[in-house]
Amino acid sequence: MKGVSVSKVVDKMKLQVFNPEVDVKKRKITRSDVNRPALQLTGFFEYFDKDRVQLIGAVEYTYLEHTAEEVKHQVYTQFCSYDVPCVIFSRGLKPEEDFLAIATARGIPILGTEEATSGFMAELIYYLNQELAPCISIHGVLVDVYGEGLLIMGESGIGKSEAALELIRRGHRLVTDDVVEIRKINEHTLVGTSPDITRYFIELRGVGIVDVKNLFGVECVKESMKIDLVIKLEDWRKDNDYDRLGLEEEYTEFLGNKVVCHSLPIRPGRNLAVICETAAVNHRQKKMGYNAAKELYRRVQENLQKRGGQEDE
Repeated sequence: MKGVSVSKVVDKMKLQVFNPEVDVKKRKITRSDVNRPALQLTGFFEYFDKDRVQLIGAVEYTYLEHTAEEVKHQVYTQFCSYDVPCVIFSRGLKPEEDFLAIATARGIPILGTEEATSGFMAELIYYLNQELAPCISIHGVLVDVYGEGLLIMGESGIGKSEAALELIRRGHRLVTDDVVEIRKINEHTLVGTSPDITRYFIELRGVGIVDVKNLFGVECVKESMKIDLVIKLEDWRKDNDYDRLGLEEEYTEFLGNKVVCHSLPIRPGRNLAVICETAAVNHRQKKMGYNAAKELYRRVQENLQKRGGQEDE
């Protein structure tokens, strides 16, 4: 089963480790949900989600402070008998020595954060959702264009990287070149990232590898981006019937999610960067409720109706 190492969560969320003798690299988190063990601290363990990260906030901590020592020891022992991935104390709270000793003996990492409970929980769930989401790798380029995640696809050598480089020079941000890792966050959201080894690099045939972050600055790169629009580059074929109005959307599918897709024929003299910018802005307008193709169709229909009325007179 896919899982996230607790050590990775510690590094990402900047958590304090209260029992460093426990090897956090061997502990895996397999669920993105987080549990606040309120009922469990009272001794009720039915339906306990032991596979979740356990988060103890001010409410749970205050309850334990008002609990008798022998009762607490019993609850701690029973709680740690479940193989939970880890326990996190929020708001800068510190675990009691008894709980820390029992958890350490069971090999359960006890962690801490200074952040507020609710905000930290939301941040942790979002991060785990990304890390544990179904993932595929495809050949393409992902660029943030005016806040729209633009995935450029096409055969090798057709000009994807060159289009991305021109977009970067025009002020947009590169997410990844050549390999795009796509994660399904939910039924409506796909997020693209770059493999660590190729992050912020672009391959230009005849030039070689270009480091976008060092060459153009940190403002020209981004770690991840929601995929909003796909543009497929293809060689121009005279006999192909290309969409010239865009009244009906075409889609491509990744991991069961559909994304709007435009097929863009390549001919000498076409400025791909400008076309990509225009496609991104046009897609953004459609999401805001304005469709230029439908507006043109409406005007044409009104004009035909007016002409028909004049002929009847």
